[in-house]
Amino acid sequence: MATFFIVELSESLLLKTLSADLKTDLVDLHSHSTASDGILSPAQLVSRAKSQGVTMLALTDHDTVGGVGEAQREGDRLGVAVIAGVEFSSLWGRRPVHIVGLNINPQSESLRAAIQLREQLREERALRIAEKLEKRGFTGALEGGRAMAGDSVLGRPHFARWLVEAGHIEDVGKAFKRYLGAGKVGDVRVEWPQLEETIATIHGAGGCAVLAHPLKYGLTRTQLLRLLGAFLAGSGDAVELLCGRQNPTQTRELRALLLSAAEAAGRSMPHCSLGSDFHQPEQPWRELGCVHLPTDVEPVWNLWHTLYREQRGHAPLP
Repeated sequence: MATFFIVELSESLLLKTLSADLKTDLVDLHSHSTASDGILSPAQLVSRAKSQGVTMLALTDHDTVGGVGEAQREGDRLGVAVIAGVEFSSLWGRRPVHIVGLNINPQSESLRAAIQLREQLREERALRIAEKLEKRGFTGALEGGRAMAGDSVLGRPHFARWLVEAGHIEDVGKAFKRYLGAGKVGDVRVEWPQLEETIATIHGAGGCAVLAHPLKYGLTRTQLLRLLGAFLAGSGDAVELLCGRQNPTQTRELRALLLSAAEAAGRSMPHCSLGSDFHQPEQPWRELGCVHLPTDVEPVWNLWHTLYREQRGHAPLP
């Protein structure tokens, strides 16, 4: 069982994170800023969340917590509860998967070490991607990608934006389709830490480990059931039931698979999370606060209730 960290927020905002109403509150626990591959700065992201009516937001940049401080300061100013998060690159066997850490302690030494390792792996990957693009005739790819990234974690989206900026291709979507997507020249394999190690890292930082967007890995039903089983066997805490707008039938099928995996593992139905996976304003299907959890599932933030009450002596929250 993980030992959860109580996020450092004002008392009023902390209570908001622990008493969110599935029926009325807008919660978004998966979003990105310029600290990784998002378009908006952390402060701009929180401001947009506020304008969309979001009351609780998790900043979950790829392999970094660099934007959390700025986001939480803006959240305190605007009255938005900002949860410290991260989206870790990981492997399930040889297949890349993402594990979101929620309510983490950004100062955790084990978390910092895991981030540093991934920064090194990302730098190595960036060099290989740039080399491959150079061989395709795209001179200056590394410098261009770094210019797009600025102080952010350098990734494929930055190379895609550079390709567009330099006039090599019409838009980011086509850059991925032709050069950077799965199976293309810029799809460089990385030996990320395994799923179980990633879950342990998140637990070591006092956070909840959430399997991100399980429907987006292109898995068959059988493969997805195996992934869910492996995640639960590795002591994963919750699964992202909704990630951006998705077909209700897909959501029902995912719930059924999750229940089957839990029963096979001898566990009760895991807690569920949700998020937009917001990166930029021009994608309405991934707008902040665009999805709601069903009211008959246990939300991931309920995992924080008991520890909060034990540590602060509060009565049960409504």
